[in-house]
Amino acid sequence: MSDQSVTATPSDPPPRPSGPPPKVTNRGRSAVPIDSSNADATEVPEFEPFGLPGPRGFPPMTEFLDIEEVDMMKTREEINKTQHHTTFYNSNYLIVRRGQEFQIKITFNRPYKPAEDKFAVEFSIGSSPQYSKRTYIPVFPTNERQSIWAGRITNIADKTVTMGITPTADCIVGKYQLYVAVMTPFGIRRTRREDSRVLYILFNPWAEDDAVFLNDDKEREECVMNEMGIIYHGAFDDIAERDWNYGQFSYGVLDACLYIMDRSDMPITNRGDPIKVTRKASAMLNARDDDGVLVGNWSGDYTYGVAPTSWTGSTEILLTYASSRLPVCYAQCWVYAAVFNTFLRCLGIPSRVVTNYYSAHDNDGNLKTDIILHDNGRIDRNRTKDSIWNYHCWNECYMTRPDLPTGFGGWQVVDATPQETSDGMYRCGPASVKAIKHGQTCYPFDAAFVFAEVNSDVVFYSRNKDGTLEPVKVNQTHVGRMVLTKSPGEMTRRDITDQYKFSEGHAEERIALEKAEEFGCEREKSNPPDADVDLVLPTLEINMGEDFELSVEFINRSDQRRVVDTYISGSVVYYTGVASSEFLFNDPTVTIGPKKSVKETVVVESRDYMKRLVEQANLHFIVTGKVKETGQIVTAMKVVILRNPKLTVVVSGQAKVSEEMMVRVEFTNPFSFNLQDTYIRMEGPGIMAPKFKYYSLIPGGSSLTWHEYFTPERAGSTRVIATLDCPALRQVSGQASVTIEP
Repeated sequence: MSDQSVTATPSDPPPRPSGPPPKVTNRGRSAVPIDSSNADATEVPEFEPFGLPGPRGFPPMTEFLDIEEVDMMKTREEINKTQHHTTFYNSNYLIVRRGQEFQIKITFNRPYKPAEDKFAVEFSIGSSPQYSKRTYIPVFPTNERQSIWAGRITNIADKTVTMGITPTADCIVGKYQLYVAVMTPFGIRRTRREDSRVLYILFNPWAEDDAVFLNDDKEREECVMNEMGIIYHGAFDDIAERDWNYGQFSYGVLDACLYIMDRSDMPITNRGDPIKVTRKASAMLNARDDDGVLVGNWSGDYTYGVAPTSWTGSTEILLTYASSRLPVCYAQCWVYAAVFNTFLRCLGIPSRVVTNYYSAHDNDGNLKTDIILHDNGRIDRNRTKDSIWNYHCWNECYMTRPDLPTGFGGWQVVDATPQETSDGMYRCGPASVKAIKHGQTCYPFDAAFVFAEVNSDVVFYSRNKDGTLEPVKVNQTHVGRMVLTKSPGEMTRRDITDQYKFSEGHAEERIALEKAEEFGCEREKSNPPDADVDLVLPTLEINMGEDFELSVEFINRSDQRRVVDTYISGSVVYYTGVASSEFLFNDPTVTIGPKKSVKETVVVESRDYMKRLVEQANLHFIVTGKVKETGQIVTAMKVVILRNPKLTVVVSGQAKVSEEMMVRVEFTNPFSFNLQDTYIRMEGPGIMAPKFKYYSLIPGGSSLTWHEYFTPERAGSTRVIATLDCPALRQVSGQASVTIEP
C-alpha cells in the first residue's frame, strides 16, 4: 500500500530542449511514410516463395526459366534515345519519354517458350512502391494479361527476347528501377537491383496524350531541345541581350532537377502532373522560405557569393545546389528565370524565358503605380514608394489546364523570383496567358498578380498642403510596354505583347479590364484632362564614363503662350526602378510660344554619376512641371542604359568532335581607375564546362588575355559565352559562335 500521509507538491516544469525542434514525422498518422524521395528505393527480394519450403528447402531451380542478362539499349546510337529525343543527355542511363514505346532485350538461360514460361518486367519508383499508387508497375508480354503500361514482344532471337514497353502518357516522371521477374511453381524470382538497370522517364511534348504536348515542331525544338538561350534586358527603347547556357543536357543536371523535387518533399505520386510540378518548382527555385536553389540579392554587395551578372549558365548553379545541399548565392530575376527554364526543359516541359518591359510590382492588389508630386509639380521622392522595374523576366511553360474551363491551356506564366507570397509561399503560377489577356484573373494560379504587371496605370498625384492627394495625370500605356522572348530556331527576338494584352484603345481591351475589375482588380477611375503641353525625352546611346547632353523638348499644342515651371531630376537606379541616389537636379522655367516647341538642354557630366553607379548602370530621368496658365501637370520619364565595354572572345582550332580547340578572351580596361576583385567566367553548351579566373587588380588602361583549351563533345552549332564582373563594373560580356563538325 502507498503511504497516504505523503502529499504531492507542484514543482517547476523541466526546461524545453534547446536547439531547433526535430522534423515532425508521419508516425501515428499513416501506416507508411509519405513517399517523397526519388533518391530512396526499396530492396525487392530476389525470390518470393508462394509458400513455406519443405524440410530440405526449395528444390533446384535449374530446370526453370532464368535471366542471364538485361540490355537496356541505352547507348546514344540505339533506338531508344534517338526515338525519344534524349540523345543529347550526358548520361550513361536509359532516358525515355512517357506515352511512347521503348525497348529492352532480355537474355534467358534457354529459349523462351511463350506457352509455358511466364515473366514480367517490373518498374518501381520511390521508397514504398505500390501498385495502387502507380509507383509499382508490372508489365506483361502477352495480350491476355496487361497492366496500366502496355507491353509486347517485338522480337525473339534464340535465347534473347526484345520487349516493347509503353508507359502511360500521365505516368510519374522520375527515376525508376527495372527488374525482370520469372514465375516458377515455387515462387517468383527476379533480377537483383543494379544501377545499370535504372531508367529515367520524362514528360513527352511529342506525345498527343501527354499534358505537355506541343504540336509545333519549330517551337518544340526551341523550347525543349535548345540549350543556347538569349535573355532580353535593358530598357524598352534600348534592348540588350544576355547569352545563357541552359545546359539541360549536361552531366548531373537531370539528377539535380529530381533532387529539387525531393528537397521540396513533393509526393512521388504528384510528379506526373505538370501543374503541380511547375507550381512546386516555382517555390523551390528561390530560397526565401524553403531552402530552395537560389538566394536573391539586389543590394550590390555579393561578397559571400557570385554576382548575378557574373553567371553564364545554369549548370554550375544546379550542380552546386545538388552537391552542397545549400542555397546558391546570388540571383536576380533573369537568373531565376534561366535556371527555372533549365529545370523545365530538362524534365521535358516546353518552356521559354520572357521579358516584360516596364513591369509593375503590384503589392496591394490594385492596378495603380503611384507617383507623388508636390503641389508645384516637383516629384516627392520621400512619399513615392511604388516602383516600376525596367524589365522583369519570368517563364512560360506549355501544358493543358484541365482544372480550368476549355480554352485556357497552352502557355502558362510561372515565376520563381520571390516577389509576393501565393498560398503562403514565395511563388507564382502557373497562370494562363489567355486568362491574363482576357482579364479572367479569378483563375488559378496568381493571374491577378501577372495581370497587374502588364496592365497597371501610372498615376501622378499632386499632394496638397493639407495632405490630400489629387490625381493630375494617368498614364495607361507605360507599364507592360513590350513583352519579348527568343524567336524559335533563330537568334532574334519575338514580340509577344499581343498574347498578354489587347491593343490600347481596342474595345476588347476595355472588356478585359472591366472583367478584371469584376474580380477585384482596382483601377484609377479619374480621368484628368491632358495638358496642352507635351514633353519629349530623346533616346540616347551613351557609353559608360561619357559626358552627354539631355535635351528636353517642350511642345505647345495650344494657340496661346505657355510658361512651365520645370523640374529635371536624374537618379541612379537599380533595374527594379528603386532609386539609389540623385545626381542631377535642375529647375528651369520654360516659355513656349503658341504652336511652337522649345528644347531645354542639360549637360550631364560623368563625374556626377560614375561615383554613384550601381549595377547595370541605369540612369533614370524624370521631368515634371506645372503649366502656370492652366495649372496642369506635365511629366516624362526616360531610362538611359549606359553601355559597358565588351569582352573579345575568339575561338580557334579544328572545329571537330574530340579535337582540341582553343578560346582566347581579351579585355582592356578603358577607364582611368583600377578594377579590383574581378572574375571572368566562361562556358559553352556541348563544348566547355563552366570555368573562371580571378584577377585581383586590372589597372586603368591595361589589358588581359586568357587562353583556355577545350575538346568538343558533340557536333552542331553552339557558342562560347564569357562574362567579366567586379564591384566597379558589372555586366560585361562577350561571345563567339562556332559550328562543330562530327
